[in-house]
Amino acid sequence: MTRTIRSATALALGAFAALPAWAQEGVAAIAPAAETVAVPNPGNNAWMMTATILVLLMIIPGLALFYGGLVRTKNMLSTMTQVGAVAALAMLVWVMWGYGMAFGPEGNSFVSWGKFFLVGVTPDSTAATFSDEVISEYVFISFQMTFAAITAALVLGGIVERTKFSAVMVFTVIWLTITYFPIAHMVWAGGGLLFEMGALDFAGGTVVHINAGVSALVAALIFGKRAGYPSERMPPHSLTMTMIGTGLLWVGWFGFNAGSELEADGFAGLAMINTFVATAAGGLFWMLTEKLTGRKGSALGFCSGVIAGLVAVTPAAGNSGPFGAIILGAAASIVCFFVVSVLKPKMGFDDSLDAFGIHGVGGIVGAIGTGIVYQPFIGGPGDGSTAMGSQVGIQIVAVLVAIVWAAVGTAIAAFIAKAVTGGRVTAEAEREGLDLAEHGERAYNY
Repeated sequence: MTRTIRSATALALGAFAALPAWAQEGVAAIAPAAETVAVPNPGNNAWMMTATILVLLMIIPGLALFYGGLVRTKNMLSTMTQVGAVAALAMLVWVMWGYGMAFGPEGNSFVSWGKFFLVGVTPDSTAATFSDEVISEYVFISFQMTFAAITAALVLGGIVERTKFSAVMVFTVIWLTITYFPIAHMVWAGGGLLFEMGALDFAGGTVVHINAGVSALVAALIFGKRAGYPSERMPPHSLTMTMIGTGLLWVGWFGFNAGSELEADGFAGLAMINTFVATAAGGLFWMLTEKLTGRKGSALGFCSGVIAGLVAVTPAAGNSGPFGAIILGAAASIVCFFVVSVLKPKMGFDDSLDAFGIHGVGGIVGAIGTGIVYQPFIGGPGDGSTAMGSQVGIQIVAVLVAIVWAAVGTAIAAFIAKAVTGGRVTAEAEREGLDLAEHGERAYNY
């Protein structure tokens, strides 16, 4: 079993690790051996607390500014408010039943149970890492909580500028429960369907990005297109804010990727450098592709490429060498460019902020590509025990399972939210803008 496959066991909770520590032989002759309980390594605990805060930085202000800058002026505050409120709601749901459904002590191939409302978790509780170390369970819970929060917020990229705030909130509770938590369990928890198959997903290619991207597309189809799309131009109102958001996302992503090692060790360092170089390749290759297709290299293209590179390297962060990460970032950027600029206009779907085009497609490229860049011949950390063809096949199965589960779960959540709340704002409210119609305020008073 490879180290990376074994590493996912830590995300199965491993929780209360009690390791027998025997006294020296001379002391043992005088007194019975004493059993001590493993305590968290302060360095690892501190790093994981930092990583958790970095992932929060990705949501607020990172994703809020990134998405907010991409919409029209009249919808900026509503978009940022939806991102923040959805993330906050996800945090509460995670503590109440999400953690138990994803990483509970009992479970099957699709879901777990136990520790609902965090019953039984104490300041002394621990969660296993990838070695014989442990971290505080509250820290592990908080880290995974931020993953659930940002994934739910990412879905909004497909449905902003026309969806009611109430619909978004109802959708989020249902979607997390029947889509995110089961996929997290299947991929990252011992006994989970895809974990047991040997699928590689270091930090969330399937759990976060394919899940969010496919869900955004399905939700966009169910809630319908924005009024005036595609005949009316709907350019971003502030690429400056989008660029700021991009930078914050990149910085926060180090917590996302390097933090997924759960320790401050060499593999966290590997994930860190991969997060640098794959992202750099993504930003530059998007602009290069723009140039080669007769356009100008744009700021929006750079931002889009940066996100594409980050998305693609997420499942491979600790499963690739730096050169493999560069290849993944570049490849994902090129593929995402053509999906966003060619395929989307031809198919006519209104994925408002290209959540599917970048997160969904980039996640697919990254997840499948991980099976290639994991191999030692390209500098990956794999030991060669699993043939590349076999690993790629496993990755494809994981991608297909994530796509189908996300699509079905999202359809259920979206139709329920639509039935309960109506789903969309009125035509008049959409013309006026959701800032005023839904929240009674403006982003800019001029």
